[in-house]
Amino acid sequence: MRKLLLLHGALGSKDQFNELTRKLNSSFEVHAINFSCHGGKDIPGEPFSMEMFANDIELYLTANNISEIDIFGYSMGGYAALYSALRAPGRIRKIFTLATKFEWTPEIAEREVKMLDAVKIKEKVPKFASELAKRHGEGKWETVLKKTAEMMEELGRLGGNHRGYPLKLENINSEVLIGIGDRDKMVSLEETISAYRSLANGKLIVFPDTPHEFIQTNIDRMKNEMINFLN
Repeated sequence: MRKLLLLHGALGSKDQFNELTRKLNSSFEVHAINFSCHGGKDIPGEPFSMEMFANDIELYLTANNISEIDIFGYSMGGYAALYSALRAPGRIRKIFTLATKFEWTPEIAEREVKMLDAVKIKEKVPKFASELAKRHGEGKWETVLKKTAEMMEELGRLGGNHRGYPLKLENINSEVLIGIGDRDKMVSLEETISAYRSLANGKLIVFPDTPHEFIQTNIDRMKNEMINFLN
């Protein structure tokens, strides 16, 4: 049975994949991880970076004696999966991304960072603040927001080349399926198509009636598309 690793997005955790995991268990040996500082994990001293998240992936694979695996990455998780494929060619067989943002400018980063203000979230959307506290831990979720905002600001300044590590899609040898929802307000269809065309072994899929938020994804369709692509 093929091994499959599920990677969450910014502010997320592996628990968001519980329903998807249940539906995939008969087709794959499913694994999922929390990135550093997410899901209640210890808070690292260094800033968030794709290098950090790629390290999380590689450390998990090594600890579990996994020499080859497929990856599904949602949003930031897709970016981390692609970056990891550059660092460890041959270890990641296929990658399926959904709602991954590839275009970063200072203006785009500024727009996204405005939504990561802990004080405003607690004031205007307290239910979301409670969800984040439950997901990452009281006293930790604000740090997750802060470090995510700092990472986005650097992605904006460097045009996506976070901490000097460019995501050179054309150098990825793994087969990659780039997914986008037609109602995604964070990720544009244009940047998604551009990323797909940059890949040596790229494919593109557009999900109808699908916004950016993973919770609103049609899980049954996602499961079927994953099985079709990864098998």
